[in-house]
Amino acid sequence: MPENSSSNPNNLCKSTHVSVDEAWILLREQAQFVADGEPQLKSLIFDTILNRGNLGQALAARMSRKLAREDMTREELEPILSKVFESQDEIVRSVANDMMAIVDRDAACDSPLEPFLFFKGFMAMITYRVAHHFWKADRKSLALYFQSICSEVFSVDIHPAAQIGCGIMLDHGTSVVIGETAIVEDNVSLLHEVTLGGTGKTSGNRHPIVRTGVLIGAGAKILGRVEIGKCAKVGAGSVVLNDVPAHVTVAGVPAKVRGKSNNPAIDMNQRFECGQI
Repeated sequence: MPENSSSNPNNLCKSTHVSVDEAWILLREQAQFVADGEPQLKSLIFDTILNRGNLGQALAARMSRKLAREDMTREELEPILSKVFESQDEIVRSVANDMMAIVDRDAACDSPLEPFLFFKGFMAMITYRVAHHFWKADRKSLALYFQSICSEVFSVDIHPAAQIGCGIMLDHGTSVVIGETAIVEDNVSLLHEVTLGGTGKTSGNRHPIVRTGVLIGAGAKILGRVEIGKCAKVGAGSVVLNDVPAHVTVAGVPAKVRGKSNNPAIDMNQRFECGQI
């Protein structure tokens, strides 16, 4: 079966243009402001941001603190992560796009410092990107280790072989599951308890394709090699078993077309927009 099983090419990290340097400057500015005003966080902020020279170094410090445990200590983790972020510019660009997507879309987020320090959906995406790097490098056991730790620490389970673009927002993140052959394009927003799963014991490409601009509501389950079209919206609690056209809203069990949809991943508008399809 072809990788995509769709006539449309995948749009992965092609439609996002966040500057890593600009994101780093914004992050440092807010970090300094909070460090000056909140002494209890000063040590954390200096260790992970203000004592670091660039975003990659900061990510290695933050994630090694979050992921360290008896299995692999911070002293072991940080050099591994530093090497990944220093050698893989595209990963750092992807993370910068994810971080700024949260600032743009989440009404509860005022600056990039908040996802960097506190948002587990964002940190789960960073961990996935590291795991995906190792999976592609044929270091699959290490990739699966990072997947396992991500599931344990953040309650987000993303297979390292999944293909995921940039500008991704996992809002809350809890109980998000993304299967091995799933494809998620750029500028997609997923709320908690979303599953991009397979059906039965089918081998090969068995997980969904989610096109750019899609919003998937809390608790939605999308199962099998179905395609969710560009800028579609999947209502909370829905079960999707068939392809969804672009620019429509679907909801229900099983999901049915309920209205139109414009740019839901960016607007985060989860209401039904009735009108001619």
